[in-house]
Amino acid sequence: MENFMFYVQQGFFHVLDWKAYDHILFLVALTAIYTFSDWKRILFLVTLFTLGHTLTLILSAYNIIKINAAYVEFLIPATIFVTALFNMFTAGKSSKKNKLSINLLFAFFFGLIHGLGFAGYFRMIVSENEDKMLPLLEFALGIEGAQILVVLIILILAFAFQTIFRFSKRDWVLVISSLIMGIVIPMLIKNKFW
Repeated sequence: MENFMFYVQQGFFHVLDWKAYDHILFLVALTAIYTFSDWKRILFLVTLFTLGHTLTLILSAYNIIKINAAYVEFLIPATIFVTALFNMFTAGKSSKKNKLSINLLFAFFFGLIHGLGFAGYFRMIVSENEDKMLPLLEFALGIEGAQILVVLIILILAFAFQTIFRFSKRDWVLVISSLIMGIVIPMLIKNKFW
């Protein structure tokens, strides 16, 4: 039970670590276009994202795939930038079905990339001699819990800005996506691998 809590806590606090805020930025970009009434879509998105990053986390932990960390450090902010840019171009457009389809693709495919980022941290905390599967799943459970907390906070903020401060949904998405892009551009420049 002690090991269970250790890995769950490591996953949970790794997502909420302010030094590694890229994961939070991606979740904000991914869910900024939704409200509480879209909770089923959001749950599906976050679950797909978790499946994506858990898959590559497992494959990487067992050395089935190896990708240069410099590429991963560049690709993670690139996923955030692309998601925020997509939000900018589609803010205020009414076709929720197309947005959901593209966001589902973003969630899973970009989750694969984020999982490679989690793998480096996971390798630091797991013992070489230890069986990795159970700790991997416990770590992923902690990540999922933190993601749900982050998404809940995003939805609360969206609700507050759209009802109390009278932001239109379009303006909310544009402002949040612009802020994210502004934060991510220096990350892209810093982590360029060429």
